[in-house]
Amino acid sequence: MGDLLERKSVIKVKNFLSNYDKSIQLIVLEETARTANDAAYSLNQSVGSIVKSLLFKDSLNDYHLCLVSGDKYVSTDKISKIIGLPIKKANAEDCKLFTGFSIGGVAPIAHDNSPKTILIDKNLSKYKTVFAAAGHPHVVFGVSFEVLCNLTKGFEDKITE
Repeated sequence: MGDLLERKSVIKVKNFLSNYDKSIQLIVLEETARTANDAAYSLNQSVGSIVKSLLFKDSLNDYHLCLVSGDKYVSTDKISKIIGLPIKKANAEDCKLFTGFSIGGVAPIAHDNSPKTILIDKNLSKYKTVFAAAGHPHVVFGVSFEVLCNLTKGFEDKITE
Protein backbone atom coordinates (compact mmCIF):
# COMPACT_ATOMS: atom_id res chain seq x y z
CA MET A 1 0.00 0.00 0.00
CA GLY A 2 3.00 2.29 0.36
CA ASP A 3 3.07 3.02 -3.35
CA LEU A 4 -0.50 4.41 -3.47
CA LEU A 5 0.75 7.99 -3.51
CA GLU A 6 2.83 7.14 -6.60
CA ARG A 7 -0.13 5.99 -8.70
CA LYS A 8 -0.85 8.13 -11.74
CA SER A 9 -4.47 8.83 -10.76
CA VAL A 10 -3.47 9.88 -7.22
CA ILE A 11 -0.61 12.07 -8.48
CA LYS A 12 -3.08 13.81 -10.79
CA VAL A 13 -5.26 14.73 -7.78
CA LYS A 14 -2.26 15.68 -5.62
CA ASN A 15 -0.93 18.04 -8.31
CA PHE A 16 -4.36 19.64 -8.77
CA LEU A 17 -4.67 20.21 -5.02
CA SER A 18 -1.09 21.54 -4.76
CA ASN A 19 -1.82 24.13 -7.43
CA TYR A 20 -4.84 25.27 -5.41
CA ASP A 21 -3.46 25.07 -1.86
CA LYS A 22 -0.31 23.21 -0.85
CA SER A 23 -1.66 22.66 2.67
CA ILE A 24 -4.34 20.19 1.50
CA GLN A 25 -2.97 16.75 2.27
CA LEU A 26 -3.87 13.33 0.93
CA ILE A 27 -4.91 10.75 3.50
CA VAL A 28 -3.95 7.12 2.90
CA LEU A 29 -6.41 4.75 4.55
CA GLU A 30 -5.69 1.29 5.92
CA GLU A 31 -9.21 0.24 4.96
CA THR A 32 -10.92 0.90 1.65
CA ALA A 33 -13.05 3.96 1.03
CA ARG A 34 -14.78 2.37 -1.96
CA THR A 35 -18.18 3.23 -0.44
CA ALA A 36 -19.24 6.18 1.70
CA ASN A 37 -19.84 3.85 4.65
CA ASP A 38 -16.34 2.36 4.27
CA ALA A 39 -14.77 5.82 4.11
CA ALA A 40 -16.70 7.07 7.13
CA TYR A 41 -15.64 4.03 9.13
CA SER A 42 -11.99 4.35 8.07
CA LEU A 43 -11.91 8.07 8.92
CA ASN A 44 -14.05 7.80 12.06
CA GLN A 45 -16.37 10.44 10.59
CA SER A 46 -20.07 10.77 9.89
CA VAL A 47 -21.11 9.10 6.63
CA GLY A 48 -22.77 12.39 5.63
CA SER A 49 -19.35 14.08 5.48
CA ILE A 50 -18.20 11.72 2.73
CA VAL A 51 -18.46 13.08 -0.81
CA LYS A 52 -19.82 10.60 -3.34
CA SER A 53 -18.68 11.58 -6.86
CA LEU A 54 -21.36 10.27 -9.21
CA LEU A 55 -21.20 10.68 -12.98
CA PHE A 56 -24.31 10.93 -15.14
CA LYS A 57 -24.82 11.10 -18.89
CA ASP A 58 -27.62 13.10 -20.49
CA SER A 59 -29.56 12.29 -23.66
CA LEU A 60 -27.06 14.36 -25.72
CA ASN A 61 -24.15 12.27 -24.34
CA ASP A 62 -22.81 15.10 -22.19
CA TYR A 63 -21.55 14.20 -18.73
CA HIS A 64 -22.58 15.76 -15.44
CA LEU A 65 -20.84 15.19 -12.10
CA CYS A 66 -22.86 15.17 -8.89
CA LEU A 67 -21.12 15.46 -5.54
CA VAL A 68 -23.48 13.95 -3.01
CA SER A 69 -23.43 13.59 0.76
CA GLY A 70 -22.64 9.99 1.69
CA ASP A 71 -25.87 9.54 3.63
CA LYS A 72 -28.14 10.75 0.83
CA TYR A 73 -29.45 9.36 -2.45
CA VAL A 74 -29.28 11.44 -5.58
CA SER A 75 -32.53 12.22 -7.38
CA THR A 76 -32.19 11.71 -11.13
CA ASP A 77 -35.51 13.55 -11.57
CA LYS A 78 -34.12 16.65 -9.84
CA ILE A 79 -30.89 16.53 -11.85
CA SER A 80 -32.84 16.09 -15.10
CA LYS A 81 -34.95 19.15 -14.24
CA ILE A 82 -31.86 21.22 -13.40
CA ILE A 83 -30.03 20.41 -16.65
CA GLY A 84 -33.19 20.24 -18.76
CA LEU A 85 -32.52 16.78 -20.22
CA PRO A 86 -33.11 13.17 -19.23
CA ILE A 87 -30.08 11.57 -17.55
CA LYS A 88 -28.84 8.14 -16.59
CA LYS A 89 -25.95 7.03 -14.41
CA ALA A 90 -22.74 6.50 -16.38
CA ASN A 91 -21.43 2.94 -16.35
CA ALA A 92 -18.01 2.00 -14.97
CA GLU A 93 -16.34 1.99 -18.40
CA ASP A 94 -17.73 5.42 -19.36
CA CYS A 95 -16.71 6.79 -15.96
CA LYS A 96 -13.12 5.56 -16.35
CA LEU A 97 -12.85 6.83 -19.94
CA PHE A 98 -14.34 10.24 -19.17
CA THR A 99 -12.85 11.06 -15.77
CA GLY A 100 -9.72 8.92 -15.81
CA PHE A 101 -10.76 7.42 -12.46
CA SER A 102 -12.25 4.05 -11.62
CA ILE A 103 -15.46 3.86 -9.60
CA GLY A 104 -14.59 3.87 -5.91
CA GLY A 105 -11.77 6.35 -6.47
CA VAL A 106 -13.47 9.06 -8.55
CA ALA A 107 -12.20 12.41 -7.32
CA PRO A 108 -14.36 15.52 -7.63
CA ILE A 109 -11.42 17.22 -9.42
CA ALA A 110 -8.59 16.58 -11.91
CA HIS A 111 -10.68 14.74 -14.50
CA ASP A 112 -9.32 13.86 -17.93
CA ASN A 113 -12.38 15.62 -19.40
CA SER A 114 -14.46 18.42 -17.90
CA PRO A 115 -18.06 17.59 -17.01
CA LYS A 116 -20.61 19.90 -18.59
CA THR A 117 -22.07 20.52 -15.13
CA ILE A 118 -20.92 19.92 -11.57
CA LEU A 119 -23.74 19.89 -9.04
CA ILE A 120 -22.97 19.85 -5.32
CA ASP A 121 -25.40 18.53 -2.74
CA LYS A 122 -26.31 21.27 -0.25
CA ASN A 123 -26.35 18.64 2.52
CA LEU A 124 -22.54 18.63 2.47
CA SER A 125 -22.54 22.20 3.81
CA LYS A 126 -23.54 20.87 7.26
CA TYR A 127 -20.03 19.52 7.85
CA LYS A 128 -16.91 21.40 8.91
CA THR A 129 -14.81 19.07 6.75
CA VAL A 130 -15.92 16.85 3.87
CA PHE A 131 -13.85 13.97 2.54
CA ALA A 132 -13.56 13.00 -1.12
CA ALA A 133 -11.79 10.28 -3.06
CA ALA A 134 -8.34 11.19 -4.37
CA GLY A 135 -7.98 8.84 -7.32
CA HIS A 136 -7.89 5.51 -5.46
CA PRO A 137 -10.24 3.73 -3.01
CA HIS A 138 -7.61 3.96 -0.25
CA VAL A 139 -6.74 7.66 -0.71
CA VAL A 140 -8.92 10.65 0.21
CA PHE A 141 -8.58 14.34 1.05
CA GLY A 142 -10.51 16.57 3.42
CA VAL A 143 -11.58 20.18 2.78
CA SER A 144 -14.32 22.57 3.83
CA PHE A 145 -17.54 22.71 1.83
CA GLU A 146 -16.56 26.17 0.58
CA VAL A 147 -13.19 24.88 -0.67
CA LEU A 148 -14.94 21.94 -2.38
CA CYS A 149 -17.18 24.41 -4.22
CA ASN A 150 -14.19 26.55 -5.21
CA LEU A 151 -12.04 23.58 -6.27
CA THR A 152 -14.72 22.12 -8.51
CA LYS A 153 -16.32 25.35 -9.70
CA GLY A 154 -19.56 23.49 -9.15
CA PHE A 155 -22.78 24.95 -7.90
CA GLU A 156 -24.83 23.82 -4.97
CA ASP A 157 -28.37 22.65 -5.38
CA LYS A 158 -30.90 20.29 -3.83
CA ILE A 159 -30.14 17.13 -5.82
CA THR A 160 -31.07 14.45 -3.30
CA GLU A 161 -34.35 12.69 -2.54
